[in-house]
Amino acid sequence: MAKFIVDNKTVEADESITLLRACLENDIYIPNLCWLKGMADAPVSCRLCFVEIEGEEQLTSSCKIKVRDDMVVKTDTPAVRRLQKTAFQLLMSAHEINCKVCPANKKCELQKIARFLKTGLKPKNMNSHLKEISADMPPNPSLDLHVNRCVLCGRCIYTCIQKQGQSQITFAKRGIDTIISFYGAPEVLSATCSECLACVSICPVSAITLT
Repeated sequence: MAKFIVDNKTVEADESITLLRACLENDIYIPNLCWLKGMADAPVSCRLCFVEIEGEEQLTSSCKIKVRDDMVVKTDTPAVRRLQKTAFQLLMSAHEINCKVCPANKKCELQKIARFLKTGLKPKNMNSHLKEISADMPPNPSLDLHVNRCVLCGRCIYTCIQKQGQSQITFAKRGIDTIISFYGAPEVLSATCSECLACVSICPVSAITLT
């Protein structure tokens, strides 16, 4: 077991787990979207879980670092909050904000993070970067994919691999145009996805819903 300090609180955790998991399991909330318990290697895609560690010059993604004895961690410094708010605003600039009609309303991870960071959902002084919906996206007979709700956290891909052995979902395109897309023959997707629905339940923003 490792013993260390987080925000002046002494924490003990197994040295095999990440700092993010240790904090969450000890009621120390750090904003995050892409990490799930059980992940061997977090994708660090949401850029929200940064913390400050004494002795290190740069802020660190808490989902990538393992706990160790005597580390001193701060989760609520001005630098941490500034970086988290910037990352959140960039995320929201590519997100369709229409909470009233969204199934995730009032249980949405984005709403939770916005309240925690004391910031609005709509980024100020930042252009919107919603994606065009391509007509040639592979269809899924059982599920609908809402591209402009998706936050590219990758939870659905990870969960699909865990449940099915291989994912029926993938990242497509590059850079700011990156999207989540289904792949595979429609009849295969129909047989697999209609019974599983793991991606629907794990999505933090209801970007995947039943048809």
